[in-house]
Amino acid sequence: MITVKSQSELEVMALSGDVAASALGVAKEIIKEGVTTDYIDKKIKEHIIQRGGKPSFLGYRGFPKSSCISVNDEVIHGIPGDRVIVEGDIVSVDVGVLYKGFHSDNAATFAVGQVSREKKKLLEVTALALQEGISMAVEGMRIGDIGNAIQTFVESNGCSVVREFVGHGIGYELHEDPEVPNYGRPGRGQRLSKGMTIAIEPMINLGARHVDVIENDWTVVTRDGSPSAHFEMTVAITESKAVILTDWGKYI
Repeated sequence: MITVKSQSELEVMALSGDVAASALGVAKEIIKEGVTTDYIDKKIKEHIIQRGGKPSFLGYRGFPKSSCISVNDEVIHGIPGDRVIVEGDIVSVDVGVLYKGFHSDNAATFAVGQVSREKKKLLEVTALALQEGISMAVEGMRIGDIGNAIQTFVESNGCSVVREFVGHGIGYELHEDPEVPNYGRPGRGQRLSKGMTIAIEPMINLGARHVDVIENDWTVVTRDGSPSAHFEMTVAITESKAVILTDWGKYI
């Protein structure tokens, strides 16, 4: 079911979103060569709790950690553990927060030291693709307009869009209707209305779009081993433009 939030509810969602966004800022500060993904996760969890929130992901459908940390060819849902970050890695961090009854969700991908030219391009394309999608998130537009804007931009830059996993509505629950694919046809799908809140999250591969889920039943990897990047923001729909509720730009 699609839910529409009141102005007062959107104000609380913005508070939730700030906790989630600031958690990405924590991740940026500590992601470096020699650090384990489990250490990053622990610091994110501590920060969320200190800010008065709860990690949305912890225990969600059995997920064992507070954040998803995915490295290089891992697209999403990487489980933090004893993996050590090394120079040249790209590290995607996905954080959800429950604060005063409302969820927020955001993600960013970070370069560790000097990364390859190809990885730099992938990060740039994915971050810009998110902005292309957000620009379409206006009252009266449709879900397909968001996906088409992302897909057109990504493919014009020689990268590919993951299709098996998509963005989503969010608010009272971590995942609400509607689904928000990163591909599609303009003018198709659910029409956007004021007060809707959605998470837009391009998952973009440097190589082919095909992915697989590994044996832990969570982590998604590129089938061809190419690097993948993931950027995400939670936004609210208004008459004129999307209002970003997880403004991680001021933290990272």
